[in-house]
Amino acid sequence: MIDKIEFDSRFRKLINYVADRLLGKREQIELAVICLLADGHLLLEDKPGLGKTTLANALADAFGGAYRRVQGTPDLMPADITGSVVLRSYSSGPSPTDRTDDEFQFRRGPIFANVLLCDEINRTPPRTQSALLEAMEERQVTVFDRTWALPDPFFLIATQNPIDMDGTYPLPEAQLDRFLMRLHLGYPSPATQVDMLAKMAGRRRSPRSSADRQSAVLDPAMLQEMIGYADDLPVGELVLADLVSLVEATRDPRRVRLGASPRACIALLRAARVHAAARGATAVAVNDVRDLAPHVLGHRLILAEAAAGDDVSADQDAFIAELVARLPTPKRPPR
Repeated sequence: MIDKIEFDSRFRKLINYVADRLLGKREQIELAVICLLADGHLLLEDKPGLGKTTLANALADAFGGAYRRVQGTPDLMPADITGSVVLRSYSSGPSPTDRTDDEFQFRRGPIFANVLLCDEINRTPPRTQSALLEAMEERQVTVFDRTWALPDPFFLIATQNPIDMDGTYPLPEAQLDRFLMRLHLGYPSPATQVDMLAKMAGRRRSPRSSADRQSAVLDPAMLQEMIGYADDLPVGELVLADLVSLVEATRDPRRVRLGASPRACIALLRAARVHAAARGATAVAVNDVRDLAPHVLGHRLILAEAAAGDDVSADQDAFIAELVARLPTPKRPPR
């Protein structure tokens, strides 16, 4: 079992590896790594060309995980993600007159990976989106009457463009609730863009495709140790009470049509444990919960008509930030 010093060392290695590929986004990278170590899934919602695919590539490369990518299109079928059963014929003997046996064989789809990037998930029809539900929650895939376990760890990163809504199928609330975090990368600063262009000078291919790509800094087993370490971090009653109070506050019927679910409580606690472990703490604090609340809770809400604007994501995040700001700090009652 690792200790907090080893956890910190491995955490920094992951951050530095990804930050070398995705410049100027260290805060978002740290949040993505926290999501990975909290054994959750990540929704990246932003405009095209801001590094969403680069982030997914780099995370998989950092711990040597198997990586697959699926492009969301209106004609994408569930079997294109999960795999399908095919009929395979073979001869039982060398002579053409010998009996030919037929058998059904399962061919695994791209979902059988440690990191799966589903690019533009909102362009896939609802039937295909629903094919991911079992994988996201139970970490398994069922085809016909058989069930196959997914690799461990299994980390789904889905992207969607919030600007172009033509030909899209909005994710249902039940599926949004299965994403532990939603992040926005945003445009890099002018200085970062200059560094990016200078770094790419003379390079014809991306780092993932080039021969000089850096080797992994961890392996999947080491990542699993980190997940287990953070999951065992103790949480006091005051922190749990503050977490529940925050989630309860998202269910105000005057401002919210749909508040955060009990699943959101569990997701926020898991993320807070990793956040605490990443800062070298031996127990979860209130600020670990509150710092992550907008990223974990925002996408799970449906605001009332009066509270919602054109930028729904920004309104959701602002609403959670407002709740965090006015929620009183819990105090231990006097004995």
